[in-house]
Amino acid sequence: MTVQPVTTTQNLTADRSWLASRHGTDSVDSITLDMSTFTSGTHYVPSTDTTIPYSRFLSGIPVGKITASGLYGLYSTGATDGRQNLAGFVFAEVLFAPSQTKVPAALLWHGSVRTAKLPIVVAAVAPSASCQIRFV
Repeated sequence: MTVQPVTTTQNLTADRSWLASRHGTDSVDSITLDMSTFTSGTHYVPSTDTTIPYSRFLSGIPVGKITASGLYGLYSTGATDGRQNLAGFVFAEVLFAPSQTKVPAALLWHGSVRTAKLPIVVAAVAPSASCQIRFV
């Protein structure tokens, strides 16, 4: 058996049209996403490449912190596990292996967001001390 390294290049253009300003983008937090709370094809683009398969998590997805695990999941007003409190938005697109259950990401918790440009519809959000987002 021989091992042959493979190198690939992929250029992605991040769609951050949902940002209303650059305010807050210099102070994002590192978080870990619990992938069981997100839906393939809605919150992330599943991989179609069989050679080097990486799925792509979209920027602008709203997240809340799951109280029991400390991980972050999809924000939902109907949740009762902590995700009903908006923690912020995934700031940058993230590539990850399809089998990953936990994915590192950057959290925008302070700034301005254009709700009409978000990749998914976000229900009304109550103000929070930990999430200082202004919606325009």
